[in-house]
Amino acid sequence: MNIVIWLLLGGVIGWTASVFMGTDDRQGIVFSVVVGIVGALLGGRFLSDALGVATIDQGNFSLDALLVSFLGAVLSLTLARFARA
Repeated sequence: MNIVIWLLLGGVIGWTASVFMGTDDRQGIVFSVVVGIVGALLGGRFLSDALGVATIDQGNFSLDALLVSFLGAVLSLTLARFARA
C-alpha cells in the first residue's frame, strides 16, 4: 500500500511542481511521478531537518509534509533543468 501512495502522491506533487515551474507541457506522467518521488526524497533529506517538519515517508501526512515534498520536487526540477542545459 505504501508504494501506491508514493506513486499517487509523487505524481500529483510532481505534476503540481511542473505546472509551477512551467515545464508541464514538455514531460509525461512518468517523469512527473519520478520528479515527485525524487523531490519528496530530496525534500525529506535536506529540507525537513532545516524546517523541523517530518515527511510523508516518516509517517507524517500533513500539509507541512506535502509542502516539503513540493519544495523538493521544485528543487529536483530545477536541477533537471540545469542538467539538460
